[in-house]
Amino acid sequence: MLASGAARLLGGGRKGLEKESLRIAANGSIATTPHPHAWGAALTHPCITTDYSEALAEFITPAFADVRDTVRFLDDIHRFVHQHLPPDEVLWAGSMPCAVADDNAIPIADYGTSNLGRLKSTYRVGLDYRYGRRMQAIAGVHFNYSLPTEFWPAFQAVEAQSGAPQDFINTAYFALIRNFKRYGWMVPLLFGNSPAVCKSFLAGRTTRFHQLQRGTFYLPYATSLRMSDIGYKNKNQSALLVSHDDLASYIRDLRRALKLPYPEYEAIGTRDGEKIIQLSTNVLQIENEYYSYIRPKRTTLPGERPSTALEQRGVEYVEVRALDVNCLEPTGVAVEQLYFIEAFLLFCLLETSPGLTADELHEIEYNELTVALRGRTPGLELARAGGRVGLTAWSLEICARMQPLAELLDAREDTTVYRDALARQVAALNAPELLPSAQVLAAIKAAQVEFHTYTRELSLAHRQYFLERPPSAELTAEFEALATASHAEQARLEAEQGENFEAYLARYVAA
Repeated sequence: MLASGAARLLGGGRKGLEKESLRIAANGSIATTPHPHAWGAALTHPCITTDYSEALAEFITPAFADVRDTVRFLDDIHRFVHQHLPPDEVLWAGSMPCAVADDNAIPIADYGTSNLGRLKSTYRVGLDYRYGRRMQAIAGVHFNYSLPTEFWPAFQAVEAQSGAPQDFINTAYFALIRNFKRYGWMVPLLFGNSPAVCKSFLAGRTTRFHQLQRGTFYLPYATSLRMSDIGYKNKNQSALLVSHDDLASYIRDLRRALKLPYPEYEAIGTRDGEKIIQLSTNVLQIENEYYSYIRPKRTTLPGERPSTALEQRGVEYVEVRALDVNCLEPTGVAVEQLYFIEAFLLFCLLETSPGLTADELHEIEYNELTVALRGRTPGLELARAGGRVGLTAWSLEICARMQPLAELLDAREDTTVYRDALARQVAALNAPELLPSAQVLAAIKAAQVEFHTYTRELSLAHRQYFLERPPSAELTAEFEALATASHAEQARLEAEQGENFEAYLARYVAA
């Protein structure tokens, strides 16, 4: 493939970001104030919304061919929202929340009175009953990536595959996804920076952790507690098997989970008195409840289910969900790490990608959790092909195979940014003290402060960074116009809905 004419078309894929940030009050607790009105309506704004909590802001960029434009847009959003952030609040710099007195202290997102808004809020209430609010308050960064449109016909010709172009694209993206599941532990290893948590987050489950300061617990070789079993490693879904052999199998398994009753959720029920507390008592309420390092995605039409969009129009891009918020960067993400991830995704696309067996899925589960909890352990071994392999050796092997891709991507733009990004990660693999998780832990120990104090000081510094760089009048006008339009659209939805919510919900669940 790399020797073919199609190789020159690999660069220029579309890159977008979704970055979550908790709003934190002056006393260090999660903010209980509403989503700032000046930011726009969370239900309908294309760039500034909320995730699980009213306090968990989510900033969404368009997809750009140049990742520098993607990060620049994310920077613009931060510059605007800081102008309208309450003066006693900050955007939390890290992924793991702090000062969580109890689950009820985390406000569930409010999307208004339209049927769509109530559906989104009710789904989140269901997540509370199923998993608790602490897990849902964890922040992360999602990287959305698609290959250039002009790449696909050339790649299909190189692969000598006939058939409909979209069918070939679907097959190729699922090959990428399978390999990302195999090798995706590289992302928290290299970019995880959540090795410590606040005592309040653990809610007393501190037995296996080391105490660093009075209110801080950690694991000495952890990379990303966010991606561990105290974070997104959802035990309730451990028995949920979703095939990634092809698009049809993936949709089939998701839809089965949407219809399959789950005893624990049946015991909860769908109502607490008159209040609807779950969309259903099935394994999944909606497709997005399925947690995974990576997902196939297709832009949905208004009211359309994600599985329907995928079924009717195929895979459009992949969503990488394994990135911690980079607490050392004001925007929560560094351009260099995205260069690496783009090259890594292309590696996953072009490597041989057989189907995932049950044994390999167990190995994947083991490797993901092992790297999250103790990825910097000297001499650590991972599971591979029924045996064991050194993590460092395997990581360096993957980086070596990425080298020609980095060179190809650099040649396209006459630059060295991809090779530089790869070289930096190779250096960190050879000297694990350079990994972000090690740097964060070392900084907390050196400062002799609690995790909460360390992260709050970073958050205040990031706020000052953005306040000193206010948006231009033109940029302000653009975001103000988006905010105004979003409020108008939410008002329209609330005024024009024709059926009551229970009928709307029944129709949605039955779809």
